[in-house]
Amino acid sequence: MNKHFYKLPIKPDSFFTKKEHVTCDLKQSIAHYIHLINTTHFGECNFEESFGSSIWELDFDNLKSSNILKSLIKSSIEDSIKTHEKRLTKITVDVKIKQEEILNADSVNRIKKRVDLVINAKVKLTNEDFKYVEYFYIGPLSYQ
Repeated sequence: MNKHFYKLPIKPDSFFTKKEHVTCDLKQSIAHYIHLINTTHFGECNFEESFGSSIWELDFDNLKSSNILKSLIKSSIEDSIKTHEKRLTKITVDVKIKQEEILNADSVNRIKKRVDLVINAKVKLTNEDFKYVEYFYIGPLSYQ
């Protein structure tokens, strides 16, 4: 079993200077790849137009209800992971959306939609449980 996966972000200068690139284990590699799927806009990768998620398309959509946004985000991420992350099986995606008050340094409060994302699956190679948890804000998109 290959235990050397490149850790994101990839630093091209380490390849050109013949330095060794930072590696990670299988589960970390899968988590990095899921994050890459979540943060990529459809069509951004020229080699694969279907790589990414619809989060960017929904970012400033204030007209859709939270339930519709939740459903669209869930189906987009679930479809993309099933299509592009072949190391996982039995993938389930849970999305929760809530309003959250953000305090800025200049004492200006903003209300943003927080999207909580939980992905459960099995790693095909080892049959181990896999869990990925991430949250982000939309309108505009930002990650913590």
